[in-house]
Amino acid sequence: MEAKTCRESKVIKTGRVFPQDTNNHNTLFGGKLMRDIDDVASISAARHCRTECVTASTDSVDFLHPISQTDSVCLESHVSSTGKSSMEVFVKVIAEDLRTGKRRLAATSFLTFVALDDDGRPAPVPKVIPETEEEVYLYESAEARVAVRKERRLQSKQLASKVSDLKPWDNVKE
Repeated sequence: MEAKTCRESKVIKTGRVFPQDTNNHNTLFGGKLMRDIDDVASISAARHCRTECVTASTDSVDFLHPISQTDSVCLESHVSSTGKSSMEVFVKVIAEDLRTGKRRLAATSFLTFVALDDDGRPAPVPKVIPETEEEVYLYESAEARVAVRKERRLQSKQLASKVSDLKPWDNVKE
């Protein structure tokens, strides 16, 4: 399986912020941005592996600056590192004030996707080749994020073993 550059999985999506996209602070609703992040990240993952893939986790969404109705929103994503069947996808969100042209990094996110074969089982993915300074930084720092993910997954499993799936009214102790 031939390795691919980050560039080959690059996705860029730019849009406007409309009134129906805003919250009570008149800034972009976080849930809308999270949906768009998952959307572009899933395309990057599919471009990299050219198979079906699923979101395994949204590792982080860090909101750095609010996005207002006078802004455009540009999401850029690419596969930043790979495992055997998993891919880390980095998404950066840049807001641009359409009146002044001022741009700012508004959010960053890391998501993990798993490639699937035709039977729905994990499938091998190509290695990734970083080229730019930013891509190299993300690639070289991925190992630390993988360790954090493994620890968080362990903690999630421990939590799941303690959390009830009963209906709230059936979970009352007398």
